[in-house]
Amino acid sequence: MSHPAPGRPLSRTDRSRHRRLREQGSPDRDELDAILAAGFVCHLGVSVDGSLLVVPTVYGADDTTLYFHGSAASRSLLAAPASSVCVTVTHVDGLVLARSVFEHGVNYRSAMVFGTPRPVTDPDEKWAGLRCLTEQSAPGQWDYARQPTRKELAATSLLALSLDEASVKIRTGAPDDGDTPDAELGLWAGVLPLQTRWGTLEADPALPPGIQAPPHLIERQDTAQGLRPSP
Repeated sequence: MSHPAPGRPLSRTDRSRHRRLREQGSPDRDELDAILAAGFVCHLGVSVDGSLLVVPTVYGADDTTLYFHGSAASRSLLAAPASSVCVTVTHVDGLVLARSVFEHGVNYRSAMVFGTPRPVTDPDEKWAGLRCLTEQSAPGQWDYARQPTRKELAATSLLALSLDEASVKIRTGAPDDGDTPDAELGLWAGVLPLQTRWGTLEADPALPPGIQAPPHLIERQDTAQGLRPSP
């Protein structure tokens, strides 16, 4: 697949350059922003005490920075702030079912962000970073729920990773074997789309009668999450 000329190009470094399936790579910074905006769970790859860990954790991203936390990894990163990490966000959009098993694949959007995270210690930035993280997963929830106390802020580890070094790959469309000899086999081929949707709200059994869910959560029920916008 081809990508349009980027308005803002991604950085090109030895870690971020595409070595395989280069046609699926995108040099467009706007694609990175869209992939990050469509999700809220990332996988943090980090070396801890000589062992490689991949830790799932929630994140929030603004124009320049990805904020995340995760207790096990955060303690190790805070103890060794020079640790380099790789943060990955992936959305699966469908199975690509070809005529041959060899040509099967996945339609997906994936971003990898590289760098050395820094602990967020400035109170104002920590407040803004935690708001960013909360609003990424549940827009409107930061202003609805009780916000952190000073004690809670002090007990929270938040890390910030620059978006300066990143790699993006995207695959869309049909199988690649429509113009090969396998097309004469008479087998069905195509794409089985995958959609992730929010379900119906389930109230906490401990809620007193009469407390209704807020509008920002009601509106999100039964809506698709993380889908690629239609062109």
